[in-house]
Amino acid sequence: MAKQMIGDAPRRRRSTRGGTVLSAELIIETALRMLEQHGREGLSARRLAAALGADASTLYRYFRGMDDLALAIGDALIAGALRDWRRSGDWKSDLRAFGLRIYSSYLAHPQAAVLTASRVSGLPNEIAGDEIILSMLLDAGFPRRDAARIYHVFIDQCLAFACLDAAGLALPEPALRADEAMWQTTYATLPASTHPGIAATARHLAARMTRSAYPDALDTLLYCAATELTRHKSRR
Repeated sequence: MAKQMIGDAPRRRRSTRGGTVLSAELIIETALRMLEQHGREGLSARRLAAALGADASTLYRYFRGMDDLALAIGDALIAGALRDWRRSGDWKSDLRAFGLRIYSSYLAHPQAAVLTASRVSGLPNEIAGDEIILSMLLDAGFPRRDAARIYHVFIDQCLAFACLDAAGLALPEPALRADEAMWQTTYATLPASTHPGIAATARHLAARMTRSAYPDALDTLLYCAATELTRHKSRR
């Protein structure tokens, strides 16, 4: 019989050697902390068990393996976006707010974001988030095929930017600062005679390129979706 995983029926909690009550939630919280402190390479079953004061074998009573734990970590990041979420009734504003919530939840844990943003877990929070997005699109009046397509673009765009920007934040501080400075130290000094496009926009590039393009990309997507919806309604 398959072991029960996150989202299945509640399981009995166990105590560690130090007397701490072990649970799936505590394992995930500890793994998140270890990821931020030591990076993805520093997270292993042995190290995680040591941080919890438990035997490594104990972890497998909660997760099938480290990959299963990674999926649960991703689901926990989505849980952060779901917390206290309320719809206002304006589909465009609500989708924008929800996209930024998911993105921000991932960016709060850069190492975990890089580890999990490309995964599909099928766990409760992921499913709940997908249901929210699709329901907003259907309630707005998008046909089912279009709702599925826009959802696909919406969630992939959100997670792609989360992964890209998290990868930057996960860099060592000197490397991150050097990359950010490149727009001032290299791009801003290129002459118009050889690089006219860069030279013409250098000041604007320096002002923009050290922050995420996700809000602008999200606004572009929502504008296109709203235009498409208006055309669809006008044809009915």
